[in-house]
Amino acid sequence: MMKNKNQYINREISWLRFNERVLQESADKDVPLIERLRFAGIFSNNLDEFFKVRYATVKRIVEAGKKGKSVLGGEVAKDLLEEITKIVIKQQAKSIDIILDIENELEEQNVFLITEKELSNQQQEFVKKYFLQNVSPQLTTIILSDYAEFPTLKDTAAYLAIRMLLKPDDRTRETSSEVEKRFALIEIPKGIERFVVLPKEGAKDYVIMLDDVIRFCMDSIFTMFDYSAISAHMIKITRDAELDIDNDLSKSFIEKIYSSVEHRKISDPVRFVYDKKIGKDTLKFLKEKMNVEDTDSVIPGGRYHNKRDYLSFPSLGRQDLLYDKITPLPVKGLSLEGSLLEKIADKDYLQYTPYHTFSYVLKFLREAALDPKVKTIKITVYRLANDSQVAACLSNAVKNGKQVTLQIELRARFDEHANIRYAEELQAEGVKLIFGVPGLKVHSKICLIEREEEGQMKRYGFISTGNFNESTAKIYTDYTLFTAHEPILKELNKVFDFFETTYKINKYKHLIVSPHYTTKVFKSLIDQEIENANQGKEAFIRIKMNSFTSYSMIDRLYKASNAGVKIQLIVRGICCLIPGVKGMSENIEAISVVDKFLEHPRMFIFCNDGDTKVYISSADFMTRNLENRVEVGCPIYDEDIKQELIDTFEISWNDNVKARVFNEAQDNAYRKDNKKKVRSQFALYDYYVEKLNE
Repeated sequence: MMKNKNQYINREISWLRFNERVLQESADKDVPLIERLRFAGIFSNNLDEFFKVRYATVKRIVEAGKKGKSVLGGEVAKDLLEEITKIVIKQQAKSIDIILDIENELEEQNVFLITEKELSNQQQEFVKKYFLQNVSPQLTTIILSDYAEFPTLKDTAAYLAIRMLLKPDDRTRETSSEVEKRFALIEIPKGIERFVVLPKEGAKDYVIMLDDVIRFCMDSIFTMFDYSAISAHMIKITRDAELDIDNDLSKSFIEKIYSSVEHRKISDPVRFVYDKKIGKDTLKFLKEKMNVEDTDSVIPGGRYHNKRDYLSFPSLGRQDLLYDKITPLPVKGLSLEGSLLEKIADKDYLQYTPYHTFSYVLKFLREAALDPKVKTIKITVYRLANDSQVAACLSNAVKNGKQVTLQIELRARFDEHANIRYAEELQAEGVKLIFGVPGLKVHSKICLIEREEEGQMKRYGFISTGNFNESTAKIYTDYTLFTAHEPILKELNKVFDFFETTYKINKYKHLIVSPHYTTKVFKSLIDQEIENANQGKEAFIRIKMNSFTSYSMIDRLYKASNAGVKIQLIVRGICCLIPGVKGMSENIEAISVVDKFLEHPRMFIFCNDGDTKVYISSADFMTRNLENRVEVGCPIYDEDIKQELIDTFEISWNDNVKARVFNEAQDNAYRKDNKKKVRSQFALYDYYVEKLNE
């Protein structure tokens, strides 16, 4: 197949459409008001990461003099940068309007976001005191000039660009008609909450941005300047976040990663965002001093930047403006009291967070750490919580004489510092560390323990679609299979062997392992559906994943569609496949569900002539997951769990409240039908409540 714009959606553009779905949540009046503000924060945070990584990558292609057609889905790289900037400008403007609407609706609920010009006398006194005690000691203020070297601005930090018009002194009053200007930068401190809650007045809650606290107290900052006018407008830059790892053989891998992460602080800027009301002279001065280039995305924005801080907008004790909290459920038949290992020895169990409690993972590790019969623990780690109980369990296991092997991915984007810290701490405790495979990231989510039973080693383990992170497990949906299935666990041990003997390529009968087999196995499964369809048999494929960018896998599904295979795709994020096109993908339907929780699992269902095959995996259909990472997919053999996974897919597929339809127009239209309303994330919780009562 020729790879052209009519067959694929460009990856970067598709990602921007995904982030637009997040923005839709902030505009949805059925979402609680404070949650809507937080979705605006997610939208902003996503956009920051997009520019650090994806935009930066395309910019590198442009600067290398390449058009980049093969990797950019037919888009010329420079044209793509321009298109991205146009889309982002529109989205930013829309986000500003949405936040203003939310603020107006909050006022109807007696919650007021006010500026420095709206403070009452009592509030002014509070703000002055708050500034002197909390803000002033942490302020970094830099006076700028034409002669001094311009400071290196921190990545995605917010700055107030200050412009002062100085009063002429007696010596210059008669000789100069030109007003002297002085520019400065104030860095918004990160160690202070961005939203300052003011004293409540009756039933009314008042909140002011930290930026406006600083604006209100400008006189106390610049007391040494005699100015006639002063203004403050926000700016920020985003820097290239790609890791450039050097080849210095004298450095350890940890040292190389740490050095590369530190280099991000001075890497090339890729985006410059400014308050569109900033003075032209101030903007011109800043752009010249910062060497903003044609390939950088220059985005006019509103009064406030770093809207990602809306993620931590204060709750104000207003539960009525928040989602109701759910109580994570137990897994049916699997008690947290007594031995998990004894239960898992009898049958497999499936944990689906956040509907189920993540405590089963922690209980499994704690039990393994204490059980005298457990001899070894092997686990992979991609992202851990800030105060990780998983890490604490591993440390405790070493203290109890277990041999613990930890494969930790130091290149997990934006978690490098945290993983380096955990690696050093656990290594000091006696944990055996493995730092991945040369040229490959380790993204698999697996754990294996060996327990001595009746003179033989018995294996137990779990395989997951998500990180072993108790914080994200509250908001990310993910499957984890607990099993004592010896053939599967024997192959899981081969994966750990591969980490240490990377030149040896193992063979697998059960697991689907990247980078050697995932593409081959899934294409074979698709081809079997094509053959069955050609023979007039029932044939279908159902897939749920985060992103779909692999052209070769898209082409295979197009081929399956043309053969009559019915294909249903649930893709949260990027989807380069175009469904529903006659003669190409008319038998493919695709939706995206964006709601309260972040959809994160990967599941694959194949009809297989009635003998349905079901898999969970850590891998999306992306080139990086198929070819450049170590990923593990696992077959589901337990018939009850297989049916449970099929049920959860169908519930998600039937969503007609939060599902958006993928189409050529990329308009993120909500799926609408005349069926009973199904909001899948709420329906899934109800499904598991009912299972407990069966």
